[in-house]
Amino acid sequence: MSANHPATAALPAAEHPPTAAALAQASIALADEAATERLAQALAAQGQALAQASIHLYGALGAGKTSWVRHLLRALGVRGRIKSPTYALLESYALDQPPGQVHHFDLYRLETPQEWLDSGLLETVQGPGLKLIEWPQKAGAGLPQPDLALHLQFVPQQPQQRQLALLAYSPAGQALAKNMLQCAL
Repeated sequence: MSANHPATAALPAAEHPPTAAALAQASIALADEAATERLAQALAAQGQALAQASIHLYGALGAGKTSWVRHLLRALGVRGRIKSPTYALLESYALDQPPGQVHHFDLYRLETPQEWLDSGLLETVQGPGLKLIEWPQKAGAGLPQPDLALHLQFVPQQPQQRQLALLAYSPAGQALAKNMLQCAL
């Protein structure tokens, strides 16, 4: 990824995906909601490269995970109401253009990793389509390694700003992050 985006400071252990070290990492300041939207649009512009991608989203309540996903889904062409899957765990969207299928998971309500395993949704995560997973740490080791992890953090004294750390765990994730950052700047 670009040298213009320094590596992030250490993230809390509870926010790290459960396995391997990142191949690359970068950090970007998001000044406001419009910057968040531009970054999501830059990822959406990669179309077919998203068709099998898995992206994990981390951050405190209200940090902007669901907002970022909504911006991405809009940029991918989803029309109508975009619901948070907090209660259903999963909302899926069929698109006429790449990436084709998009599966948005929100695992916030899970109490234990066993609940994830019992949900029967692992097959969807392992199947085709773009997988966007909020609160993946709630599944413990029950999720495959993501291609890309996004960590949204509040900026003290700046309620509209967010700091976004991108961690790539695969060559595909590296390419997605690099292209997203180049397009968003």
